[in-house]
Amino acid sequence: MIKKLSLISLFTLLPASYYFAQTTVYAYVKDQDGKPLERAEVDLAQSGDDVTADKIGYFQFVDLQPGHYLITVTRPNFESKIVEFDVTSDEKRKDLGVITLNSNAGTDAGVVVIDDSANDTEDGGSAMQPTVGLLSSGRDAFQNVAAFELGAYWFRPRGVDNRFEDVLFNGVSMSKNDDGRIDFSNWGGLNDVTRYPYENVDNITPSEYTFGNLGGVVYYNTRASTYRKQTSLAYSFTNRSYLHRAMATYSSGLTKNGWAVTLSGSRRWGDRAIIDGVYQDSYAYFGSIEKKFSDRHSINLTGFGSPTYRASNAPNTQEVYDLMGKNYNSYWGWQDGEKRNSRIRKVFEPIFMLTDYLKIGKNSNWINTFSYQFGSDARSRLDWFHAADPNPTYYRKLPSYGDFTADEFRANSQINWNALYQANYINANDMGGVDRGAVYTLVEDVNKDKTFNFSSHFDTRLKDNWKLNINFNYQNLKSDNFRRIKDLLGANYAYNLNAFNNDVQYNLDDPNVQVKKGDRTQYSYELTRNQYALNVSSEIDFTKWNVMASIFASYSEAQRDGHYRNGITRFTNDSKGKSPIYDALDAGIKARITYKINGKNFIVYNGAFFSLAPTLNEIYINPRAVNYLTPGVKNQMINSNELSYIMRGQILKLRLSGYYTTINNATEIARYYVDATDAVGTSYNTLVNEAMSGVNKRYLGAELGFDVKVTSTLNAIGVASVGDYEYTDNADVSTFDDLNGFRGEEFWKGQANVKGYKVAGTPQKAFSFGLKYNSPKYWWIGASANYLMDQYLEFSALNKTPYMYTNPDTNDPYDGVTPELIQQLTSQRKFDDQFMLNANAGKSFVFGKYRMGISISVNNILNNRDYVTGGFEQGRNVRFPDILEDSSKEYPSFAPKLWYDRGINFFTNVYLRF
Repeated sequence: MIKKLSLISLFTLLPASYYFAQTTVYAYVKDQDGKPLERAEVDLAQSGDDVTADKIGYFQFVDLQPGHYLITVTRPNFESKIVEFDVTSDEKRKDLGVITLNSNAGTDAGVVVIDDSANDTEDGGSAMQPTVGLLSSGRDAFQNVAAFELGAYWFRPRGVDNRFEDVLFNGVSMSKNDDGRIDFSNWGGLNDVTRYPYENVDNITPSEYTFGNLGGVVYYNTRASTYRKQTSLAYSFTNRSYLHRAMATYSSGLTKNGWAVTLSGSRRWGDRAIIDGVYQDSYAYFGSIEKKFSDRHSINLTGFGSPTYRASNAPNTQEVYDLMGKNYNSYWGWQDGEKRNSRIRKVFEPIFMLTDYLKIGKNSNWINTFSYQFGSDARSRLDWFHAADPNPTYYRKLPSYGDFTADEFRANSQINWNALYQANYINANDMGGVDRGAVYTLVEDVNKDKTFNFSSHFDTRLKDNWKLNINFNYQNLKSDNFRRIKDLLGANYAYNLNAFNNDVQYNLDDPNVQVKKGDRTQYSYELTRNQYALNVSSEIDFTKWNVMASIFASYSEAQRDGHYRNGITRFTNDSKGKSPIYDALDAGIKARITYKINGKNFIVYNGAFFSLAPTLNEIYINPRAVNYLTPGVKNQMINSNELSYIMRGQILKLRLSGYYTTINNATEIARYYVDATDAVGTSYNTLVNEAMSGVNKRYLGAELGFDVKVTSTLNAIGVASVGDYEYTDNADVSTFDDLNGFRGEEFWKGQANVKGYKVAGTPQKAFSFGLKYNSPKYWWIGASANYLMDQYLEFSALNKTPYMYTNPDTNDPYDGVTPELIQQLTSQRKFDDQFMLNANAGKSFVFGKYRMGISISVNNILNNRDYVTGGFEQGRNVRFPDILEDSSKEYPSFAPKLWYDRGINFFTNVYLRF
């Protein structure tokens, strides 16, 4: 009888326990004005089924068992939103509250095509042409306008460049060890899978996943199940740095057996963009596969890469632009009826990641990622041996020098590839058939990096209002750097000899000085770096206050291992083998304090104080030749503070911020080629490494961004950025080249007088005002007027030293030197203010389960070609008599080299999703 009762009880209670173990989860979807969003699609990652919000924005999922869930809420013309939540066994109904979607009607139209091809060369100073910073949507009005409107004109918020930004994939930093910058080309073309970051914090705001830097943090989570279940096809047409882009993406969602797959691929290609001789053929791929073992444990494997083949464009002096126009590019010439560019960047550095997701208890998560990145980055250039410089814009070939007329220059304004082949042929056969090496070659500067990373993130809720994050990172880099022969241009071999220094051998240990195609030549060395970093952050939320604090500490070791024993006697013993280890210890603290005046008004303070170890390029002044450290290289000390007032109203959204940042003890390296000419007119080419150490800079300014809803469909968006970025002290300066070796402060007669000079590479003041109309019928149109001010030229430090005006024969100033004349000759050039007009439009369609959209954005509608996007002083004239004589010419021989805006440009995009 007892057994029967037990069985009856069991079968009676089973349905009840099953009922209590399942939960209904519901929420309301609304726009930023609180209006319900009908037909918003809600994708539950753990299920193959979607639900659609009804007329009041309501949706629900029924019969969810206990576990951790993730939903993605999407609707045309709005930004998608990801929501994570937990279901426990004691919940019958779970209310997720109101899910607010922000309008992004113009986001697809406002795509900024990253074009950093000007950074592929070594022709200029440390800044060269600026690189676009972090591009993302979903932030406040200021950040969106800074990225998509002003960012198209190389505007950098707060003057902060790529060196101080952080992009993480699954906790792994994408910053390069050589210069600290982010190479966006590593995932170029993968817009579908990088469109919505998992975390996006601006400026010095603390992050949950890393300590961060000055320029914000973007964190991407590539977990396959977090991508919306769909197939997406897209095609784009543009005239910027390529012509065509085709892209396809598929996401399976999480299947019933616990698998999820996301795949994406694209191609970008075209050879008739705005600048002459620029072409590109780049592919991209992405794959992510996840296996969910339980509600608490998943493993994800991710792989992505972007094989890129891209031609570069040259900076030019104003004389060249006046002769040839703003689209002129000296890096290419005709060969067999086709354009051939000498400066090609070929890069492919795939990365693979294995990530383990583990939920511990009710409130804790532990995420661990192992990653490995490898591949090569090769950048080509012409090289010559006891021959004339083949560069069409070499200063002796310009009309201002007097040897050629303007018409003669125009007739020979491109690289003459046939003449280079002919020169090699003549050199090999003018000695009665004696085989001799090439006088012209095409070489590649290559670095092959192998990078291993381990990243661990742990977060837990100590209380309902108290969260703790712990991040640990380890990185091991082995970077193989060398020059190799890419093309002998018809010759049988090239010489591995230093023509600039009496034809000494680049490698004394190799008696064979003849090198063939694919062989290493001139330099070969390896850099290694190990880094350990620990970051702890905590956030506490009170009724009126929110406080977040973050601390970090890191230790790094760097070492150079030279493969060649340099033939220059004074470098021989410091060129081959392992150098002493350079180690650095960093630490820092960040804090954010938010005061909630009410539900719409906030006051936020962010502060940061931390050190930053030098990059590999900053540690070694000329690693190609020797293991010498850069004189005075130290950790940078960074102190930054900001105070903001934020309003998030139904009609008006506004942020007003003031900031003050100092960077001390920085090291800035500029590397550029200069020539010397012997008695018979033969030119030699050598790399000069110019270093400023003990650099102190100050960044001061204010930002205003607002978004006003004029009507239910019309928004007015305005931005103002007023900054003042300058050098606050004089700096030590030194140079290193093959001919002269080190020349330090003693040679240059003192420090570089750079106090008061402005930081280059970005307009220091920028203003934008735009209108955007969002139709209820799923189309939009927008326009913005943009005004850019206070753009400065990147200066060379050498002519700012006392050496410039000191006669070495007398150790006194040259005759005629006055403080006023020195100021006139060395003053920093400020470019004219510029006005730019942008516009975008688009429409989206819904056909059952199919969604289609088309958009177009046009920048610089007025075709303003006077805006200088970047430029640098040439580091050639450093003596008063030479500078004075050159400056008196209409077109100075060593005038600054500049890049100009490309004028009217467009980007069109059409997509189909189902």
